[in-house]
Amino acid sequence: MNTVVAEKKKPRLTTSAMIASIASEGQRVKAAPFGKALVELGAQRPEVVGMTADLAKYTDLHLFAQAYPERFHQMGMAEQLLLAAAGGMAKEGLVPFATTYAVFGTRRAYDFIHQVIAEENLNVKMCFALPGLTTGYGPSHQATEDIAMMRGIPGLTIVDPCDALDIEQAVPQIAAHKGPVYMRLLRGNVPLVLDEYDYKFELGKARMLRDGNDVLVISSGFMTMRALEVAQDLAADNVGVAVLHCPTIKPLDEAAIVEAVRYKHRLVVVAENHSVIGGLGESVASALLRHRVQPAGFELAGLPDAFLDAGALPTLHERYGISREALANRIRKWLG
Repeated sequence: MNTVVAEKKKPRLTTSAMIASIASEGQRVKAAPFGKALVELGAQRPEVVGMTADLAKYTDLHLFAQAYPERFHQMGMAEQLLLAAAGGMAKEGLVPFATTYAVFGTRRAYDFIHQVIAEENLNVKMCFALPGLTTGYGPSHQATEDIAMMRGIPGLTIVDPCDALDIEQAVPQIAAHKGPVYMRLLRGNVPLVLDEYDYKFELGKARMLRDGNDVLVISSGFMTMRALEVAQDLAADNVGVAVLHCPTIKPLDEAAIVEAVRYKHRLVVVAENHSVIGGLGESVASALLRHRVQPAGFELAGLPDAFLDAGALPTLHERYGISREALANRIRKWLG
């Protein structure tokens, strides 16, 4: 008698998975850390105002709008107007926090950021959601080249936080910084991981979260979370993985990077939720070359130089090598 064993099928990922949180099942999260931090900041600094291009709910700015309706400005679906008006408010002594999606703010309003805000060093804080591959809605919504674009603007500070703690601590610091800031924004239920590493955000500084003798992962954004997960996985294979978190992309903490690489014979992997073109990886490579530091090996674990597919986030993260399992396998391959 023939017996048939039913193949266990993976659950079909639905459309909701395309806009799901990047948190893994059962992972600790905090809801709307940006919105809550901005509300707290607003209580201390009455010059802080919130602005958005019809996306308050989807950037967590609605919490600020509820707390301070007289200091909230809904500019409609007009990103150029949003940022031009933010520049005008900054000229009057206000500190505007402007939110939209990263693709709309950077691509549609780049000239306004460059000419209206950055050239005059205005105190505008641009906090743009859906950075890199944090949405499955295809190239129209995936800001995989935003850092490359923004790095070219003189005097612009760029922040790529890892988790809820990073965001909470970054908000008051970027408000205190004199000049324009671009922060890649994680929204909704944001993972919480850095509190386990006695971590404190410091604008312009990188932080070594754990050490290891075989691999050094230099990372930003949620890829630091992935790097920490992979470090735990590879420890079971007796592979020591160090993780250097670089939440500030510009200005880059070159001193910390050079110190972490120099005199240590280990593979250097730069992990980022961004195209391998023009992001953290090329910034690190440039710094090492200029400081005449030669790592044992150097690899980029970023997104490909391509227009990415639409689909469910877990599928896309695996496809493009930034999931926990995929990143671990890439490092194993590079180690040989």
